[in-house]
Amino acid sequence: MAGVNNDKALSYRTYLTALVFFLMAIAIVVKLTNIQWVEGPYYRKLAKERSVKTFVIPANKGNIYSADGSLLATSIPNYTIRFDAMAPKLEDFEAHVPDLAQALSKMLGKPASHYQDMLRKARANKNRYLFIADDLTYTQYMDFKAMPLFNKGAYKGGMIVEQHTVREHPIGKVAERTIGYERVLDDGTVKRIGIEGAFSKYLRGEDGKILKQKIAKGQWKPIRDENEKEPRDGYDVISTIDVFIQDIAHHALLKQLEEYGAEHGCVVVMETKTGYVRAISNLGRDEKSGNYYETINYAVAESHEPGSTFKLVDMIALLEDKKVDTSAVYNTNGGVITYRGKKVRDSHEGGYGSISLARGFEVSSNTVLVQAVYENYKGNPKQFVDRIDRMGLNKPLGLPFKGEGVPFIPQPGEKGWSAIALPWMAFGYGVSVTPLQTLTLYNAIANNGEMVKPLFVSEIKEWNNTIKKYNKEVINRRICSPETIKKLKAIMENVVKRGTGSKLYSKDFSMAGKTGTAQANYAKNGGNEKHYISSFVGFFPADKPKYSCIVVVHKPNTSNNNYYGADVAGPVFKRIAQKIFTDAPAMNKVHNVDAKIARQEQQYNAYYQKLQKTKNTMPNLKGMPGMDAIALLENMGMKVKVKGIGKVKSQSLRPGEILRKNTPITLELS
Repeated sequence: MAGVNNDKALSYRTYLTALVFFLMAIAIVVKLTNIQWVEGPYYRKLAKERSVKTFVIPANKGNIYSADGSLLATSIPNYTIRFDAMAPKLEDFEAHVPDLAQALSKMLGKPASHYQDMLRKARANKNRYLFIADDLTYTQYMDFKAMPLFNKGAYKGGMIVEQHTVREHPIGKVAERTIGYERVLDDGTVKRIGIEGAFSKYLRGEDGKILKQKIAKGQWKPIRDENEKEPRDGYDVISTIDVFIQDIAHHALLKQLEEYGAEHGCVVVMETKTGYVRAISNLGRDEKSGNYYETINYAVAESHEPGSTFKLVDMIALLEDKKVDTSAVYNTNGGVITYRGKKVRDSHEGGYGSISLARGFEVSSNTVLVQAVYENYKGNPKQFVDRIDRMGLNKPLGLPFKGEGVPFIPQPGEKGWSAIALPWMAFGYGVSVTPLQTLTLYNAIANNGEMVKPLFVSEIKEWNNTIKKYNKEVINRRICSPETIKKLKAIMENVVKRGTGSKLYSKDFSMAGKTGTAQANYAKNGGNEKHYISSFVGFFPADKPKYSCIVVVHKPNTSNNNYYGADVAGPVFKRIAQKIFTDAPAMNKVHNVDAKIARQEQQYNAYYQKLQKTKNTMPNLKGMPGMDAIALLENMGMKVKVKGIGKVKSQSLRPGEILRKNTPITLELS
């Protein structure tokens, strides 16, 4: 009985054990099934990511060109070469390493023994990522690709190629801020400046993809020679910048900034009819070195009180609203008038007596222009301000660049308006505009009233195909009547002939414009931080304007009391205007190409006859022009040596001597 019980207990234990194993087997099967089918994709992806990874191949950015076809910015491919010492078969490695070492020596300069030792050591250490060279051009990369062993490719030859792209500016620092850049900062944000930043969506292209395999020491090498996705290069941007004009503007501004020790300044040259910006330079002084660099686009970004250049607004408003004519006479009151206890002064001590409105503009009389505006608009200042707003000076130009300066025109009844706002506006204070805004206004006068938007880019291209074209963009079809335009052009020409810009006048070259001298920071720290802003804006030639231009110089040295716009900014304007038209390459037509000159024909016939007579004998060349004598002898197959210049004085062989081909002959000229 006891045996039966023992057998039963044994059977139970056996069944229990079998059950446990069965359940464990089921659990294992379930787990394996889960791993294979449920979690499998995740683990396969994880394994692949740890061994194989897709890397981005940055596309080459498109080029930025000047209007004349010069390169302003371009992407240069840059290559790094490494070597997988374990990729080649041993027999290939041994067969080609000596020749590869020789090729590397020729390319990189160190002895062949150095490279052979390096390659063999890499093989012995199973180095799969040996550094060979970097910062290589495309041509150099192709030379490496043709080297022994490397020419077998990545799998059989072990050559690993890594491509990078660097941005180059062929014209250097000139117009650097306007050409701009697109940069990824350390925090991952993208900083976009200038043309390159504004048109990055066209320039950027589409990145490619390449698969790389993880090898020793956490390094990655391409799996195959071909890319998974080839990158598409970006489109090219054709700017409006003219390199010739840009060079003139840049150096003219730089010279003046250095001469006056100014803090910073800018210059813009714009094509009158189209609004194409042909040159723009923004230079600021580095306090440590004293040198000037492009760091801020002052012409676009810096909104400031313009001073007397704003008086053009006064004239347009007064004439268009038919308040007064240019012949209206005003008493300058000894050069000082007072509004609400605040004095308005003329720069000329003692004023100008009684003068017309036109003359007041020519000599930039603050008292005349302020009186004219205040007397005619004090009852309805909104009429004056509305006129300014209709000109578009109350809002940004809408340029494609980030950071465009915001203008400020005080509005009656709103914050910023005061009892002296109107008279102060009349001579360019209490308002704020950018240099480019001011230029756009003056350009409209030059363009017979049509205000056009400044353009920095004319076209987007892919090779010879135009992707997008930027045509003239009109802001205001007519800012004032033709009668007002005619009067203002004449007055601005007189500014240069006999007004504040008379130092710039040249009877050989016509210009028209307006000087400006504004005080800045005059209210800070009790006036101790006051400095001057000197400017000149206008167009040239005066009769048929082709270009408009503005020059603004901040904080010039005042030690010699010559900080006025005509002294500081004016010469830059004149230098630019004159150089554009005097130094520009001329395309002269040659007329009557086939016309014959009698004297030349006689000389040629005499030369030809002498040649026919003297095929085998030395001719008498004395008195013959040197160039004719040389041509004669060389056509006879002789070697000629010449001493001096002019006509033949003597010859090394006597006339009549028999000549042999290639006989050396020396001619002395005087």
